[in-house]
Amino acid sequence: MVVTEEIGLPSWDLYELSIPCTVFGKAQSDLADPWYELMLCGTGEGERPEDADAATGLVLRTGHGLDDLVRADTVIVPSVPDACVEEGKPLPEALILALRRAYDAGARMVSLCTGAFALAEAGLLDGRPATAHWQHTAQLAERYPKVRVDDSVLYVDDGDVLTSAGLTAGLDLCLHLVRRDFGAHVANQLARRMVVPAHRPGGQAQFIDLSVPATDDDALAPVLDWARSHLDRPLTVRDLALRAAMSPRTFYRRLQAATGTTPLRWLLTQRLGRAQSLLESTDLPIEKIGELSGLGTANNLRHHFLRHIGVSPGEYRRAWRQAAC
Repeated sequence: MVVTEEIGLPSWDLYELSIPCTVFGKAQSDLADPWYELMLCGTGEGERPEDADAATGLVLRTGHGLDDLVRADTVIVPSVPDACVEEGKPLPEALILALRRAYDAGARMVSLCTGAFALAEAGLLDGRPATAHWQHTAQLAERYPKVRVDDSVLYVDDGDVLTSAGLTAGLDLCLHLVRRDFGAHVANQLARRMVVPAHRPGGQAQFIDLSVPATDDDALAPVLDWARSHLDRPLTVRDLALRAAMSPRTFYRRLQAATGTTPLRWLLTQRLGRAQSLLESTDLPIEKIGELSGLGTANNLRHHFLRHIGVSPGEYRRAWRQAAC
């Protein structure tokens, strides 16, 4: 992960910086072994600003430099300084060259929030779909017209280059990377440890719709947790609304405001996630997985997998087992 040491790190950028440290930096050997090896790579140029503590918060020093990026399987740029976004201050040329070298060496390139400006400056987003925090997407599109900027999504997975919106969307993308690398079961278990919503499954190289709460509607949390524990039941909006002590109309409106999706689509997403986890972690027959996930018959399970995941349940299971080997 890149840390822009010499310009100073605003205190509000600590969130994006801490997300990869939390997801990738602590070994989770009981979930997957080996886990990731995280290196913080500083740009290592310039001097500490005299007003760093007062104006920008913190200045960090790291044990690795930009030359280490070329050895990485994945390179993450969590953010760039505000001056580079708002005032057009150039990013360190050494950073841009290092990002290009890492990409040419086969690294998967990832940006969180304004980190997309660094990938764009390196030319890695040319002709690609990408996103950033909605407050900065207009600037990103204006400064880099070759980038297909989308300000309406949490993150974009374009295969070997991934970008996310700001703040919590960065966590969403990091968990998506874990899902890609280790499967739904591991990602869901990690999300549970972090006490965050499990990640929404998305197709490869597809835009990912809103999947985490946009509000902190505490009244919904108990009923949604209950629903996740009873996905094998034939749940309806009326059932969930009754359990939440709301009218169906009020429940529908509040869930849509909190998650960005409808109750039925939310249920389908949870059921697909449960089915993915069962396919990865058990030898249960497809018919039983359809039953336990609430997706019904094996034919119905196949229909939803082909439509939303892009492969059949059997193909999905074989792919993850081959990856595990």
